[in-house]
Amino acid sequence: MYVTIVYVSVKSNKIEDFKAACQLNHENSILEPGNLRFDILQSAEDPTKFVFYEAYKTKQDAVAHKETKHYLTWRDTVADWMTEPRHGVICQGLYPVVNV
Repeated sequence: MYVTIVYVSVKSNKIEDFKAACQLNHENSILEPGNLRFDILQSAEDPTKFVFYEAYKTKQDAVAHKETKHYLTWRDTVADWMTEPRHGVICQGLYPVVNV
């Protein structure tokens, strides 16, 4: 399993817009072939902080996600709403075991 954990900081006046844009991206991402999870979390302590947990069967599936219309729309829409560039950490998902 190929997992990316993405950390995002959003301008306080753009939180609701960001959440709406993320919902559209989420709804389409979970329909992609190879997608296992696409969770979007908001910090309970700091509402401007978000974490994305994106799990795909393979690296190729994750790469294909970055080429979808919904991802490209999300990326371009939210770019100016962030207080700093988003930061992704690539992880190898160990459990649950996914057969590809």
